[in-house]
Amino acid sequence: MQNTKDTFYITLRTRLAAVNPARTMTLRAVTRPGMLVGEAEPPMPQPMLDTFTLTWTAFEADLQLPAILARMTCELQYSTAGTQASAGLDRGRCLEEMDYEVLKLLYPYSAQKMNYTQNPAAALETMVFWSEPAFTPIVTLRDRLSRTAKVTVFAFQELGEQ
Repeated sequence: MQNTKDTFYITLRTRLAAVNPARTMTLRAVTRPGMLVGEAEPPMPQPMLDTFTLTWTAFEADLQLPAILARMTCELQYSTAGTQASAGLDRGRCLEEMDYEVLKLLYPYSAQKMNYTQNPAAALETMVFWSEPAFTPIVTLRDRLSRTAKVTVFAFQELGEQ
């Protein structure tokens, strides 16, 4: 299912670079679009501000079909403390901007499944598709506002995929 996870992440990361090129982060001295996969990064005491962290939380498989249909839950977690110029008093507006970005990143709700273990990446035979996001209530922790958007991601297992 790694091809499905990689395709979903890279699709959203590419869309983020188009939707809001200014939303970037610097991690390990590399500046890139403000999206990361939690399982692929070292543990952090708190989520990075003004970035999206993808976390895979559930997996199910439908074995009754001619090809295995995987169903995975992905959580997009994000937090903001507002801007320094506004002394953080705009944190609600900043969170709302990130909510809107999530909606823009996820639509359309599908992408061609790719194999990113080779260069250049190779298109596979099936698509990855996902549900509309379900947003959790805002969580306030001191000066931070956080939210999670949950998405169900679907993909058929192809021959030769691990």
